[in-house]
This record gives sequence, structure tokens and C-alpha cells, in this order.
Amino acid sequence: MTTSYAAAPLRTNRDFRRFWFGETLSLLGSQVTTLALPLTALQVFGASDREVGLLRFLQLLPYLGLALIFGVWVDRARRRRVMLGANVARLLLLGAIPLLHWADLLTLPGLLLVATAIGVASVLFDVSWMAYVPVLVRDPRQYVEASAKLAMTSSATDVAGPGLAGVLVGWLTAPIALVVDACSYAVSVVTLLFIRAPEPRPPKDSRRHAGRELLDGLNWVFGRPLLRALALIGLCCNFSMVTVWTMFLLYGSRDLRLGAQTLGVVFAAASVGGLIGSAISRRVVARFPVGRVYLIAQSMLLLGPALIPLAAGPEPVLLATVIASFFVTYLGLGVAGVVIVSLRQTVTPPELMGRMTAVFRTLLFGGGALGGLSAGLLSAALGARGALIVAATASALVVPAVFLSPVVRLRRLPEPVRSG
Repeated sequence: MTTSYAAAPLRTNRDFRRFWFGETLSLLGSQVTTLALPLTALQVFGASDREVGLLRFLQLLPYLGLALIFGVWVDRARRRRVMLGANVARLLLLGAIPLLHWADLLTLPGLLLVATAIGVASVLFDVSWMAYVPVLVRDPRQYVEASAKLAMTSSATDVAGPGLAGVLVGWLTAPIALVVDACSYAVSVVTLLFIRAPEPRPPKDSRRHAGRELLDGLNWVFGRPLLRALALIGLCCNFSMVTVWTMFLLYGSRDLRLGAQTLGVVFAAASVGGLIGSAISRRVVARFPVGRVYLIAQSMLLLGPALIPLAAGPEPVLLATVIASFFVTYLGLGVAGVVIVSLRQTVTPPELMGRMTAVFRTLLFGGGALGGLSAGLLSAALGARGALIVAATASALVVPAVFLSPVVRLRRLPEPVRSG
């Protein structure tokens, strides 16, 4: 672990580039699954609004029950091995869906079960990779750059993925399109195998206690005003985004009768905002106070959904309004996400990184899981458009909490917290 290695720019860091490439492909494949799984339920089984909401809930439910436990385990293990196992599991589970469909053995309960199992593997991978990046990027001064690159990847796949997913679903049918995501995880496994950066062996201590370590992670997040604010506001943001996304999927496919390709184009065009946000985040953070950047970006994310209930008129005008709504939301997400991840990595020591990430994942994806469930229930009770009005209003009500957050008072990133 030499100083010259730590100071090397990321463009010369081969291990980071390998991880980045594999993560890019798996995220692109995940976009196919995000659209193809609910469309499989709708097209193959004629699922109701409640069942589609339940499917989305079950995909994210494992984050509520398992992320904290996995966080303790990840801080005791070598994270690359954990990530390899998680991606192999996702590869096999996703590959099973088209095989079962081809053999006429796929059922809706079976689909819900596989979605839950994929969620479990996703929890394990997500808790691990954010804690693993500092192994590849050893200079804390490069955390913002690394976060920006990974956020740009996520936003770029948000742009390309829905359009690709729509085309594949329209061409192959929803269940068969899932093969693409399975292949993306295969590539990710290969890239992880080629990473050569030494990962320190976690210290063994017979006195370690899982419950105490889990409590340490919770205390670290909730005992620090900065992290506590990021976590609780992030929960609300994820609840808003997943609720609105699921409601619009139901509204677009049922009420507006938009095809899979049109839905894919809407989400892809809207996600250009996220790509732009991630691309400009480093320059914006370097030029303006971090707190002000966070305030504006999160406010855009929370207020963006307000445009969707206003969408009306001819289909081109309606779609343009919806795209503008998602564009504003994702633009805010693209900038805010880089700020949030960089802050989390900066104020957390390496030995707590997995547990800190697990606490955040529990809250963020727990909010998303509840958002998916709420979307199905509200859409069934109020209709998709009425439910969208309720969701947009609730999202806007979170903005005052952002104003009161201690994060908005920051002028720059804090000094990195060291081990021990």
C-alpha cells in the first residue's frame, strides 16, 4: 500500500477500472430486470395493481431484514469473495425464470419467491461494494471522483437501460429478456476475478459479538447528526422515487396504454437528467459550498414528481411533461448521490464502512420497499392518477426537513476519519 499507488489517478487504477466496467454492465442488465419483472407479472399472469406493488415490495424487502446482519458479516469478511458469491447467485436465479417459463412451470407465487431471493443477493452485494471501493481507491481525496464515476455509470445505464429493456421485452417477451441481466452478472463475476488489489484480512477476535457490532453501526449513523440527517432524508427520497416510478408504470401501462418500448423511452429520456447531474457533480462541489449543492439537488429530487399529476392533453404533451418531471428528479439525484456517498465515506472509518453502509441500505431500500407496496395499494384504492397526486404532495412535504438538515451548513467535505 504505497503512497505512489494511493496518489495515482483513477484512470491508471486498473483494478478500479475492472470493477467499474463490471458494475456498469450489471447495472445495465438490472435495468432490464427492473422493467421485465413487473411486465412479466402483468403480461404472463395478468397481475393486479396490488400484486405488482407486492412484487416490487418483495424485491426490496430483504434490505429491511438482512442488510444490518449482512453489514456485520461483511466487516468480518473479504468483500470481493462476498460480491462474487452474490453475483453468481443472481446469475442463477435470473436464468431460472426464462427456463421455468419455457418449461411452462413458472407461476406468480414462484416469480414472487425468485424476486425475493434476487433481493437477498442484491442486499449482500450492495452492502459489500460500497465498503469495497475504498480498498481500490486508497486516497480519500479521490472518493468524490470515484463516487462521481460510479454515479455517472448508474445514470448512464438509467438512460440506456429502459430503452434497451423496452426493445428487448417487445422483441423477446418479458421473461426471456431476463437472460440479458443474467449474462451481465456473468461478466461482472469475471471482472471481479481479475482484480488484483490486496484486500486486508479482517482481524480475528474471539471477543467479537455480532449484536454489539450491529449496535456499533447503528450508533455510528444515528449518533452523528450529519449521517442521521442523510439517512432519514434518504429514506424519504427513496420512498418517493419508488412510489412514483411504480405508480407511473401502472398508470402508463393501464390507463394510458403505453407499450413497453414507449415506457422504456420515457424512463430513458428522463434519466438523461441523472447522467448530467453525475457528470457535473465534481465541478459543482468544487465551486459551491457542499451544503448548498445538497439542498438544491435534494429539493429538485423531492419536487420533481409534482409535474406528473399535471400531465394532460395530447399524448406528446403528456409524455413531455412526464419526462420533464423525471428529468428534474434524476438531475437532483445525480448530484445529491455523489455528495451523499462522498460524505458517508469521508466521515466513516474503514472498519465500520460495511455496517454504516448496511444501516443506510436498510433505510434507503426499506423506504423503497414501502414505496412499492404503497404504490400498489394506493393505485388500487384511488386509481393511478389519484395516487400520483398523493405521492407528489407527500414528497414535497419533505423539503422543509432538508432545509433544517445540518448537511446544508457544510462548506466543504470534512476531514477523513481514520481507523481506530
